[in-house]
Amino acid sequence: MPAQRQRYSAEEEQLLMSQMWSPHVADDPETFVMFTFPWGQKHTPLEHFKGPRAWQREVLRSITRHIRTNTSPNAVLQALRAAIASGRGIGKSALVSWLILWMLSTRIGSSVIVSANSEPQLRSVTWGELTKWATMAINSHWWEPSATKLVPAAWLTTLVERDLSKGTRYWGAEGKLWSEENPDAYAGVHNHDGMMVIFDEASGIPDAIWSVAAGFFTEPIVDRYWFAFSNPRRPSGYFYECFTSRRDFWQTRQIDARTVEGTDKAVYDQIIAEHGEDSREARIEVYGQFPSTGDDQFIDLQRVEAAMKREAVPDPSAPIVVGVDPARSGADSTVIAVRQGRTILTLRRYKGDDTMTVVGHVIHTIEEYRPTLTVVDEGGLGAGVLDRLKEQRYKVRGVNFGWKSSRPAMYGNKRAEIWGALKEWLSTASIPNDKHLRDDLTGPRVKPNSAGAIFLESKKEMKARGLASPDAADAIAVTFAFPIGTDDPVLNQRGATHSRIVVPTVNYWNATQRA
Repeated sequence: MPAQRQRYSAEEEQLLMSQMWSPHVADDPETFVMFTFPWGQKHTPLEHFKGPRAWQREVLRSITRHIRTNTSPNAVLQALRAAIASGRGIGKSALVSWLILWMLSTRIGSSVIVSANSEPQLRSVTWGELTKWATMAINSHWWEPSATKLVPAAWLTTLVERDLSKGTRYWGAEGKLWSEENPDAYAGVHNHDGMMVIFDEASGIPDAIWSVAAGFFTEPIVDRYWFAFSNPRRPSGYFYECFTSRRDFWQTRQIDARTVEGTDKAVYDQIIAEHGEDSREARIEVYGQFPSTGDDQFIDLQRVEAAMKREAVPDPSAPIVVGVDPARSGADSTVIAVRQGRTILTLRRYKGDDTMTVVGHVIHTIEEYRPTLTVVDEGGLGAGVLDRLKEQRYKVRGVNFGWKSSRPAMYGNKRAEIWGALKEWLSTASIPNDKHLRDDLTGPRVKPNSAGAIFLESKKEMKARGLASPDAADAIAVTFAFPIGTDDPVLNQRGATHSRIVVPTVNYWNATQRA
């Protein structure tokens, strides 16, 4: 190797390579970061830092878990997709730099594609941070940085090609620009040695670029990683969908900047003070939460989050009602909700089950919670579930979302009516702090007709907007379909279109559940 590129003696270089490429470092990004950078060393930029922040460590550890899963016996190889939404200043750019350097240093011949919401962000921020960390790395002499590239030094490629007989043509990181008018130009290399794509400030990257980027991961290899980092600037687009309709395909994290160690809390306090606790600015820049979807949202996000934060007050005297929203397609989930008064006792989700299996889940819940009534959305798969439960002589009723509302001046159909009851109930209720439930409750838009009666957009319309079916919210909503004999004012103020159901005494539960 050329002498001018040597930082260590031949023996020291050999030792460094053996350490860097050992499974202990190579397959554990957290160990790599601690090994590679001069944490706590005097006269270095990291003199006063002991290591990554807690949230950064968790992301690094998730990669380790993924590698172990992918390399276990009989593993079905999967790509790791992770989306992180956060407030400002938590150290996203540093983590991006570590991920790039880990990939290139430990996966010889691998490729990394990095894109951002704009060219200035990519060149000045993302690549500037990468260059800084590459300079501090113990193997900094391995790399040749430029404006938007980081490639191995010539001596290293010569060594790898000669001694390992391995090609190095695609080894390196590239800051890739994109054009929304010509998204196909974004397509690039497929690399069997490993592929990583990183989207920085991902909220601003158009959906078409995301779709093309998915093509980078078609090779069935162990090392496939796609990371998206951003402040959650808009409640639409592919990045938003990572947390909503595409949530089953992405590992997601939302990070409140105030919870991150080493950040200036006064900055966040000032944002909140200037704009308000519920402001768009506070949500995006501080809480790491997406802004409200707008005025056509039927249930506002603030109402939902208040219910999630509200302490549950148990009311053993209130009747228990079970709501069931059976799945209609493979992408949807069957959800069973158990509500007692103003508290959700449990939410249970099941995916991919046939009718009889769903019936079994419902019976198990009935036997466990002994509800006054079980209500099933009888559309689609629900009709079979309802019939079987009736055949088994359980106290169960079906509701059809297309029924006429008992309050036609306000609501256009039964679905809108029971969602209206759900909305009012949320004002004083306590619900689980569940991001999927939050998305379900805030997803549907209002669609008033010419007479002013409220309808909600259908699940089909929601899916066309890229949103998931609001299965959990529908399961809770159906618990309001029929008035129950109770002192609950929200329940009793609803007009009844069907016969009133009297609350049975607990001693006679078995007799009333099976007629």
